Formats: sequence, C-alpha cells, structure tokens
Amino acid sequence: MSRIISYSDLPLLGKMTEPNVETLLREGTAHIELLLDGEPWDEMEAAMDRVATFVQTTKAAYTVHPPAWDTNLTSENRAIRDASFEEYRKSIEFAGRIGATHVVIHPGFRFSPAFDSETAAKRAEESVSRLCEIAAPLGVKLAIENVGYGGSSLFTQDEYVRFVERLDAAVAVYLVDTGHAHINGWDIPALLRQTAPRLGCVHLHDNHGEADEHLPIGEGTIEWGPVWAALALAPDCQLILEYAPGTDISRLSAGRDLLRAKGL
Repeated sequence: MSRIISYSDLPLLGKMTEPNVETLLREGTAHIELLLDGEPWDEMEAAMDRVATFVQTTKAAYTVHPPAWDTNLTSENRAIRDASFEEYRKSIEFAGRIGATHVVIHPGFRFSPAFDSETAAKRAEESVSRLCEIAAPLGVKLAIENVGYGGSSLFTQDEYVRFVERLDAAVAVYLVDTGHAHINGWDIPALLRQTAPRLGCVHLHDNHGEADEHLPIGEGTIEWGPVWAALALAPDCQLILEYAPGTDISRLSAGRDLLRAKGL
C-alpha cells in the first residue's frame, strides 16, 4: 500500500464560496485537508452543514484543520482562550461527523516575551488534554503541530517532542510542519527521527528560513534529501502538501508527482 499524499485546500482559501474540495477532486486527489478558515467559513455551523452534506457524497477521505489565524489556546485573554477551545471542539465533532481521520491542533502561541512561557505551556497541555478527551470517543486522532516562529513558539524542538509524548498516545500524534521547523532553525531530519514512532502526518512546504511562505517543495532553502531519508522511518505517516493561498493547483499535482518519484 502506497503512502497517503494529501492536498490541503489552503491554496484555494478565499477563492470560492462553495467547498474548495470540488476543485481538488477534479485534480484527482483522494485525500484532502479542509481548512475551516476564511470567508467561506464565516458562518461556521452553516458551513459545516453544507460541507458535511457535500463531502459525504464523494469518495475522497478527509482531515480537518480548525481555524488558524485568530485562535490561540494559550492567549493571555481568557475569552480568547475559551473561544479558541470552542472552535477546536466544534472542529473535532465535525471531523467525527464526516469520518475524518485527524484534526490538526495548534497547541498555542506566545506573542510577547512579557508572557510567561511556563504558564503558556501549562495552558497548552491542559487544553490539548481536554481536547483528547473529546476526540477519543469519536475515533478522531489529534495531530499536534509544531507552530510558532519569530519568538512565538511555545517550545524548542526537544520540548515539542516531550509535550506530545505526555499526551494520550491513543489519540495524540505528531504533525511536523517543515516550514515552521525551518524558520526556527530546527533539525528537520532529526525531528522526524525523534517523532517517527508516533508521526501521524507532515505538512510539506518550503521557505527561505525567515517567513512562513508556504512555497512549493524546492523553492526555498530546506535541504530535502535528508528529509526524504528520515521519512522512510515513518512509512505510515500522511504527507500533506500545504502550499500558500493563490498557488495554482497544478503545482500541488507537481508536488504529489515529486513525492511519488522519490518513492514516498
């Protein structure tokens, strides 16, 4: 059985009012990550109803990425923390409704050095542990992503690895984002080796080490050869092409073809 290669619908963000999956399905993808963000998802519950009805008529498989830009489980503002948790809860329940295999979880961000890092990390662990309890009876995995850069990350590379290790292994898996790791100067092949036993998926995109550009593979400064070699240790992890909004869909297809050519 070949490895699952998925397209994120991030490249189509804001381009369509109907489900972006229609365009991705026409490209022949059988696995799609739905980003529940942007104008099409402004009325969240109505969008969930519409998309759930649509995707259940397709033969594709799905994963779910909750709203990303305005949520923060470790915010210094309790109202924002609570609202963020509620959006994650709804996303997990939506995933269970459509039979999605996993939900992406951003454990949180620390946007000012004035905010205590230990407090933020504690909030992250408490919130994600509660989300695991919601996901478990639904049969939905939570893919914990290494997020944050430019000082906003809660964790160093080793701290991120240990954070997920402490979560319920029956529910929580690692999601390594290559772009975020590169900006932070993390050793991506080493990270993949560290997380291989519980590596559920990888967000694949490139950048020049300074901004989260979400470029196609090979257009930034990530050294990909060692990444492909390290991925051989986690043959069951899902590879998700997460390119920037506005990227032509043909470039996603080219990325898929590249991965297949590498034997992934």
